Amino acid sequence: MYTLYGTTRSRAFRVMWTLEELGQPYEMVEAAPRSPEILAVNPSGKVPALDVDGTILTDSVAIMSYLADKHGGLTLPAGTVERAHQDALLHRLNDEFDSVLWMATRHMRILPEDRRVPEVVETFKWEFANGAARLSQDFVGPFLQGEEITIADILAVHCMGWAHGIEFGGMDDTLRDYSKMMRARPAFRAAGAKLG
Repeated sequence: MYTLYGTTRSRAFRVMWTLEELGQPYEMVEAAPRSPEILAVNPSGKVPALDVDGTILTDSVAIMSYLADKHGGLTLPAGTVERAHQDALLHRLNDEFDSVLWMATRHMRILPEDRRVPEVVETFKWEFANGAARLSQDFVGPFLQGEEITIADILAVHCMGWAHGIEFGGMDDTLRDYSKMMRARPAFRAAGAKLG
């Protein structure tokens, strides 16, 4: 059984959703960033962290990639052009969605007030909207790469929820419908039920 450290309202949710999709059992240890619980397993103080038989893995996307490869689901075969497209999509989502949302969130509520630059948030909204428009234009359906759900879908929809939570717009009907479909999945609901 895996042990996942993090909070359910963080990037740890992506890993929870991945584990639920793969049908893998896990124990959740509530650990906020820089808390004693997370510092005990990850000296950087970042969440999530996953204990795999005594070895700690960090970074949500790296953990999701590991789990997908290990359990043979949510990923396309290594060494194929399709997998290269999947990996490129993961990097794109990290760059155009996750990093933009993270920087905006830092300037909205995380950084010390004297270090925040609220004016940059509008630029991040603009960047996110551009990335979302491009993702919608490239959308294949029913999932990002066609008929098979991959970890890229989990990353995209988690970021879309984050964007909604910080009141970023920029998503058209294609992405809203896709996100709604993904959030209706039993694995998403099972992970969400643990939010309580």
